[in-house]
Amino acid sequence: MATIVRRIGSIRRRKSPPDYLLGVSLAVILIFGLLLLSSASSDLGKRIYSDTYYFVKLQLLKGIIFGGALFFVFYFFPFRYLKKWSAFLLVLNIILLILVFSPIGQAEKGAARWLNLGFLSFQPSELVKFTFIIYLASWLSGKSASRRTSNLKEGFLPFLLFSGLISFLLLLQPATSIVVIIMAAALIIYFSSGAKLSYLAGIILLGFICLSVFIAVTPYRLERIKTYFAGESADKQGSAFHINQALITIGSGGIFGVGYGRSLNKIKNLPEPINDSIFAIAAEEFGFVGSCALIFIFYLFVLRSFMLAKKCNDEFSKLVIIGFASIIGIQAFLHIGSISGLLPLTGASLPFVSYGGTAMAILLSMAGVMMNISKNIS
Repeated sequence: MATIVRRIGSIRRRKSPPDYLLGVSLAVILIFGLLLLSSASSDLGKRIYSDTYYFVKLQLLKGIIFGGALFFVFYFFPFRYLKKWSAFLLVLNIILLILVFSPIGQAEKGAARWLNLGFLSFQPSELVKFTFIIYLASWLSGKSASRRTSNLKEGFLPFLLFSGLISFLLLLQPATSIVVIIMAAALIIYFSSGAKLSYLAGIILLGFICLSVFIAVTPYRLERIKTYFAGESADKQGSAFHINQALITIGSGGIFGVGYGRSLNKIKNLPEPINDSIFAIAAEEFGFVGSCALIFIFYLFVLRSFMLAKKCNDEFSKLVIIGFASIIGIQAFLHIGSISGLLPLTGASLPFVSYGGTAMAILLSMAGVMMNISKNIS
């Protein structure tokens, strides 16, 4: 009788619905993102490709459709198998990060971030957001998890080694914003698994020192920091042109915005309107009220994710959902904060909104795993 009861309970858990609040908030962001991209990219697509919807079509094909397929794969896939394959996936990703510097690597705008396989081009730096989080969650939820969070040799030093190697490869591309996003999420996972505060403080200090050195020896990174601290005295036609135009664009939206599709700054003045600066377009067209609504939806998505993490039945699921939610939340914060002048300009894209096929596919893969976990919470 006890066996039958356990089996019935298992069936009920498998058939439990996913978290609707998490799913609805994701759907709202995706729909808003497509609408905003359609507006932000219309002039650029018409001017370059004679097609107003050129970038929207690519986003649908390479991002939404392909990413949607991955979403459903990971939604139905027994995600605990990811735990078994986590080390292999991370090693494979590290190899791909190295290959961007090989002949099959493709550089754009001075950054070696793409692999071009002929039939497919993608960014391994986006993929590492997925594989590194899965690996950390697996590593920190294993049989020796307690030693890995409290022992210097078995926890602190290996964590530094993995994080340092991946950060180094990303900084060489360069992909500074991705380093900040991934490492901040990794620290949140490490903290959530019970790591000592002294270890966390040491990692943060060491990371700050290393990042400062990289910034100091690369002129464009150093210029961004100088521009940020220069404030109003910065050269608005030179180093501060991007942020100055972004602030003008945001300010021109007022309380309720100029209206959907009516942004003027996207046409000539604002750099990277479909990626790094897309939140500025949202602020111009939908105003302060619309911007706050978008921020709230991101907040709701991340908050709900952390609430679900508290209810998880096992440590691996908990750490995975915390890690993925942290990636999305930190990236949204960096994008909005930097384009609003609250942070130095980073070049971070806005999750589920900015143009980018690889980024969208990886984000939807994360969302698929998160929704999968949510339906397995009793």
